[in-house]
Amino acid sequence: MTYVVTESCIKCKYTDCVEVCPVDCFHEGPNFLVIDPDECIDCTLCVPECPVNAIYAEDDLPDELKSYTQLNADLTKQWPVITEKKPAPPDAAEWEEKPDKLKYLER
Repeated sequence: MTYVVTESCIKCKYTDCVEVCPVDCFHEGPNFLVIDPDECIDCTLCVPECPVNAIYAEDDLPDELKSYTQLNADLTKQWPVITEKKPAPPDAAEWEEKPDKLKYLER
């Protein structure tokens, strides 16, 4: 099992989760983070650190978010690893509760 970053992270991209990861499995895109399923050790440390509840255990993903498992796997191959917390985008708080954010994902 792996952990998966989902839609809530898009355009928020809080990086609190990155600092607690013991295996550096997070990758950073322009406005989203993803978890490398081959590196994740299922430690759960990142889950409570996410202020927008964007991280789920793969087995606990709601049906409408299941496509994010493959999205995380695909984007980890394209994006660099991130290991240190960075400031959130200036408008992150405005995006926290917005639905249907997949169309805003920048690849």
